[in-house]
Amino acid sequence: MLTILACIFVFGILVTVHEFGHFITAKLTGMKVEEFSIGFGPKIYQQQEGETLYSLRMLPLGGYNKIAGMDPEDPDDPERGFNSKPAASRMLVILAGSLMNFILPVIIFFGIFLAYGMEVPENRPILGQVVEGYPAAQSGLKEGDRILSINGNPVKEWIDIRNEIISAGIKRIPFEVQRGNEKITISVTPDVNPETGKPFIGVVSSLKKVELTPIQAAVSSVTATKNIIKNMYASLYHMITGKAKAEISGPIGVAKMAGQVAHKGFDMLLQFTAMLSLNLAIINLLPLPALDGGHFLILLIEAVTGHKLGKNAMQNIQKVGVAMILALTIFATFKDLTR
Repeated sequence: MLTILACIFVFGILVTVHEFGHFITAKLTGMKVEEFSIGFGPKIYQQQEGETLYSLRMLPLGGYNKIAGMDPEDPDDPERGFNSKPAASRMLVILAGSLMNFILPVIIFFGIFLAYGMEVPENRPILGQVVEGYPAAQSGLKEGDRILSINGNPVKEWIDIRNEIISAGIKRIPFEVQRGNEKITISVTPDVNPETGKPFIGVVSSLKKVELTPIQAAVSSVTATKNIIKNMYASLYHMITGKAKAEISGPIGVAKMAGQVAHKGFDMLLQFTAMLSLNLAIINLLPLPALDGGHFLILLIEAVTGHKLGKNAMQNIQKVGVAMILALTIFATFKDLTR
C-alpha cells in the first residue's frame, strides 16, 4: 500500500509541475489551452474554467496540455494557436516543462534543509559506508570502524585516511581499527580510481546533521541541485561513450524504488522526487522525436531556415518518436521484471 501511495505522490508531483510549466507559459504568451490534464485514461474529475477544461485521470503516469493548433491534426487557430505565435514563444512553452523540473529540486532541497537540517561529512576517521565490491569491503572493513592508524602512521582526521592511502600507493597496507571494544589490524590493497588515477579503497565518511539558516538552506539547495545535474550529465556521457554500463529503470523499477525510499522517511521520499525530477528534465531535453528536446530542435531549425515543416512531416516525426519511447519503455519494463 505504501508503494502505491508513494508512486502516486512522486509521479503526481512530477507530472503536475512539468505540465504546469507548459500551461502557464502558454497562457502568458497568449495561447489557448483547451485542456490541462493530469494522468492518462478515464477521467475521474473535470472542471471547466473559462476556456480551459481541467481534468484528473485514472493513471498518474503522465499528463498533457491540449494547446490549440499544436497537434498537426488540429485545425489552425490564426489568433491564439500554437503555430500562430513567434518562434521564441513556442520555444519557451516547449522548454518550460523541463525548466520547472529543474526548479522543483531546488525548492524541495530548500524545504528539507530548513526542516531537517543538512547532512555533512564528519571529520572523525569513522567509516560511514563501505562500498561493496571495492578493496575495503573485500578486506573486511565495516561501517562504524574507527581508523586508528594506516601503515603505522596515526590517523586523527578523515583527510588523514585519504592522504595515507595515496602516500602508500598500490600495495598491501595495514589498517589498525577500533571495532567496538577491540582493536584489530586489517590489510587492504587499494585499487586505482580510473577517473583520478589515484589509489582508493571505497569508503565514505560518516555524516552528521547541522541546522541551516534560510540563506544557508537556499545556497545549499542550489549547490546540491547543481552537483546532481553535473553528475547526471557525466553519467549520461559515460553511458553514451561506452565507459559505463547503461542502467535503465522502467515504471516498475521506479515504483519499487519509491516504495523502498518511502519506508526510510518522508524526507528521503522528497529527495527521491527531486532526483527523479532532474532525471525527467535531462531526458526530456534530449533531441529525440516526441520529447521536448526534439520538438525544440525542430522549432530551432525552423527559426534558422525560415521554413516550417509540413503537417505530414510533423506527424511522421511524432510517430517515430512515440514508437521509440514505447520500445524503450517495454525494454525497461522487461529489465525490471527480470532483475
